[in-house]
Amino acid sequence: MTETPGFPESLASARDEMIALLSDLVNIDSPSRDPAGVDAVRDRIASFLDGEPGIRLSRMPVPGHADALLAEYLPQSPAAPGLLMGHMDTVFARGEATARPFRIEADRAHGPGVADMKAGLVMNAFVLRELARSGLAVPLQALFTVDEEIGSNGSAPVIREVAARSAFVLNSEPGRVSGNVVDGRRGGAFYRVTISGRAAHAGLNPADGRSAIVELAQKILAWTALTNPETGVSVSVGIVSGGQAVNMVAPEAEARIDVRFATVESGEAAEVEIRRIAETPFTPDVDGRMECLGKFLPMTGNAALTADYVAAAVQVGLALKAEFTPSCSDAGLTSSMGIPTLCACGPVGGGVHSEREFLELDTLVPRAMAAARLVLSRAAA
Repeated sequence: MTETPGFPESLASARDEMIALLSDLVNIDSPSRDPAGVDAVRDRIASFLDGEPGIRLSRMPVPGHADALLAEYLPQSPAAPGLLMGHMDTVFARGEATARPFRIEADRAHGPGVADMKAGLVMNAFVLRELARSGLAVPLQALFTVDEEIGSNGSAPVIREVAARSAFVLNSEPGRVSGNVVDGRRGGAFYRVTISGRAAHAGLNPADGRSAIVELAQKILAWTALTNPETGVSVSVGIVSGGQAVNMVAPEAEARIDVRFATVESGEAAEVEIRRIAETPFTPDVDGRMECLGKFLPMTGNAALTADYVAAAVQVGLALKAEFTPSCSDAGLTSSMGIPTLCACGPVGGGVHSEREFLELDTLVPRAMAAARLVLSRAAA
């Protein structure tokens, strides 16, 4: 008679099942501003976990977006649960999954969001399921959020609510290409600036107009000049639009700005300057308005949690370290609450936010087992 493996060893036989769920999720378009698509991802995860012993599923409303999903395994235990965290939205537009469906070439999986971060969602769901099936009295939660790629404005209250009752957080963003996890990140913010000028005929009376596009061009140069490597601040204008007709002086224009910062203070200072430039006209009779679309706080790691995770990884044959990365994530929110947090704990991938995105399939099971061993070691401490 073959003995059934315990937790987390049971994850070792789940590779094919994990890949099947990953394929399903990647083949669902889930742009941040497409509630139906994100709903479909949530429903697929919920159907995977539904009916598992001891797992309770709850939909958590996020105004203006799809509902988040909270999956909890809370056996009788005096310990606070750990939290596995991940976002269901991607940066890719509807239709991308049809154009580039999930595929495997050699040892890599490809497709929109395969690494960032649908593989992390799969990992979290399997760790929670296998723990629940084991019956061990180790409490654990998994939170699946909906708008991380646009700043988590909607999900932030949900994250705070769940994280506040958690002992630690593993955020399952993709592991670095090196295999490392992340114990520090910059913060970030997204802004929209709208410029209002005055229309006029471009050939007949252009001097009567006030070009919002010309105004915006000057502001873009001023914003990008705020980039300062010494303070960890970078400013990038990623989207520009404006005008109504080629033969009209443009009466309006708009820009979307991405700002990254090393500290809360440097981020606040950058916002003040960006707003000043937005609202101070280079051209008379032109108005500018700025709004914040989303904001991430810088992440500071927890040395004890990082050490525990590295030790857990060693147990499953992974040699890795923790590193700082200049991008941002929801881990900044939980670490700012004083909750021990580690990021990039998901399977390893690269080329994210591009058609070159890939996932190293051989890291699915080991990264899941490392997370599982961390959960067990923290419960035993």
